Amino acid sequence: MTRMAAVGVLGAAVLASLAALPVRAQQPSFKAETRLVVLRATVRNRRGIEVTDLDQSAFTVYEDGKRQPITVFRRDDIPVSLALLIDNSGSMRRLRERVERAALAFVHASNPLDEVCVINFADRPHLDVPLTSSPAALTAGIRRVDSIGGTALRDAVAMGESYLHDHAARERHVLLVITDGRDNASETSDKTIAATARQQDIAVYAIGLFALGDSSQAKDGRRELDALTEPTGGVAEYPTGLTDIDDAVVDLARQIRRQYTIAYAPTNQALDGTYRRIRVDARGREPLVVRTRAGYVADRSSSP
Repeated sequence: MTRMAAVGVLGAAVLASLAALPVRAQQPSFKAETRLVVLRATVRNRRGIEVTDLDQSAFTVYEDGKRQPITVFRRDDIPVSLALLIDNSGSMRRLRERVERAALAFVHASNPLDEVCVINFADRPHLDVPLTSSPAALTAGIRRVDSIGGTALRDAVAMGESYLHDHAARERHVLLVITDGRDNASETSDKTIAATARQQDIAVYAIGLFALGDSSQAKDGRRELDALTEPTGGVAEYPTGLTDIDDAVVDLARQIRRQYTIAYAPTNQALDGTYRRIRVDARGREPLVVRTRAGYVADRSSSP
């Protein structure tokens, strides 16, 4: 994930002091003169197994094809502000009980210091639980059984992005979407969603509950969720059966907790409104795949 922030590069002593902070304060919150770009990266080997023991020397960062100097590198379990977006449309009625259980499993597998809000959506999204770390409040908000109406997926994502931008207390912002169908009710465009995610540094993850994996509806739904998640450094998972939903959400919770934090000071410090493409490579004993944000827009509105 890319987070742009103004920062003074104060030397090794400052970086050492960051590592010594207590867990609640271990968020890369930088201030002052030199702009940094902050990435959250997940690394897997060719078998799809997460690789969590790499050091800084294993990584190389490129912006618009030019190698960038890594300024900060960490492997902490940093708390996040997360919006849980649950499809509450009519087609979800038969899946709702299973989805509620899976959503609660995700919450329990997450960092205890995370703050989570719940947005249920059908024809329109609705914030049912404001950001909280209370399991009781989250349980009450997740357990809704009035599934009815269409699927305003993009409108729900837009609400989640806006709400986190205005209210989140954590440095990292994440959306998790659980849905069984394509968007058929939103007013928000996919271009608007993508632009907001780039500017505000929000990683989007998704669980796609498509019953017929070879149907045109399922293929289009997968394409839609992949386009929503991958540019942000997130990922969509597609359980093959109802019994696999719990495993999928717990896997995503663990991925979010096991990310590398990599920050670099761009050699091009200009805030000229251009889109900067990012690539991160990792070296190991075998070929590795790095998932992170595809890029960012270099303007002042992208800076917190």
